[in-house]
Amino acid sequence: MSQQRAQTPAPGAGDLLRAYRPGDVFLSSPEGVLHGTGSLAVLNSLDAVPAALASAGKDAVAVGAVPFDASRPAHLIVPESVSTAPPARDGGTGPRWRPLRGEWTLTPVPAPEEHTAAVERTLKLMADDDELRKVVLARCLRLESTEDVDVAAVLSNLLRRDPGAHVFATPLPERGTGPRTLIGASPELLVSRRGDAVVSNPLAGSARRSADPTKDQRAAVGLLTSDKDRREHAVVVEAVADALTPYCRELSVPDGPELLRTATMWHLSTRVTGRLRDADTPAHVLAAALHPTPAVCGTPTGRAFDTIAGIEPFDRGFYTGTVGYTDARGDGVWVVTIRCADTSGRTLDLFAGGGIMPESDPAAELAETSAKLRTLLLALGVDQGA
Repeated sequence: MSQQRAQTPAPGAGDLLRAYRPGDVFLSSPEGVLHGTGSLAVLNSLDAVPAALASAGKDAVAVGAVPFDASRPAHLIVPESVSTAPPARDGGTGPRWRPLRGEWTLTPVPAPEEHTAAVERTLKLMADDDELRKVVLARCLRLESTEDVDVAAVLSNLLRRDPGAHVFATPLPERGTGPRTLIGASPELLVSRRGDAVVSNPLAGSARRSADPTKDQRAAVGLLTSDKDRREHAVVVEAVADALTPYCRELSVPDGPELLRTATMWHLSTRVTGRLRDADTPAHVLAAALHPTPAVCGTPTGRAFDTIAGIEPFDRGFYTGTVGYTDARGDGVWVVTIRCADTSGRTLDLFAGGGIMPESDPAAELAETSAKLRTLLLALGVDQGA
């Protein structure tokens, strides 16, 4: 395998955004922006990352996506050329926001009433099984246009709307005709590693934001004081801490959650920090140990995974997987693949899910997934409701 060209810094995030073309890899996070072009290698497993990076040279990066079902093939790329830039500090990072061209047809999978029935079925399963504490159920919204999807426009819109999120675009194996891209704006950091410093920022518990400041504040306070949401959040934080403990000589877990806001949602958030026992442990190994968290699957993991497979009427694919990168030093950023779309040609599959707890209300769970789908709908300029 040829060696990767040395990483080159760019003047700013907007320059990398304007340089993006479908087939490239792009990741903007609060730690910085990465844009990769070309391909020295394509990998189908995180286990293949160390050898690929060693062959590509000291400036190499492996970047891409792992599916929800980690036993299935990943899609990772070692780009031929990588450029980096400081974090996108505001929305003025690229061209102005613009809706996509074409007329759109929206098809929910499952239909809203079927999702409500699925939540009710899950609640019955939980009532009959005391050990099944949480199950995350998702919905898919398929959008079909009369025009090809302008992936670069979607990426620009996402970054302009929510520059503090982890905004990503990475190619996927082709399905049908034309290039296929996983694109999104995730608020949730699975793990980052810099030297021996480790950070994970699990999210669980959500509320829709309002344009009315009074209602918006009420939603935030209601979420922060919700017993159901705080219990759901605690389950996720406990699992993250348990997964990181074997790798860390120090681990700091705050006593309670804080509020994190995105353009459309409030989330309960806990920032877990640690120091590695072995400074050579790379970022993707930590990501594999954490994935999937109860935030996207449930608890206990195996039983929740089987419940999802028996109830959801679609294949999640790379939704609720993880997307990110590891460099030759082992440093990297991996995020939870939510608020995302799987796009190919004139089709986009959007996804959103919610954590089902024994006290969940089916109508409220439907409303939560609808609110989450708005992030991508607004970025597309297809705000016709979910």
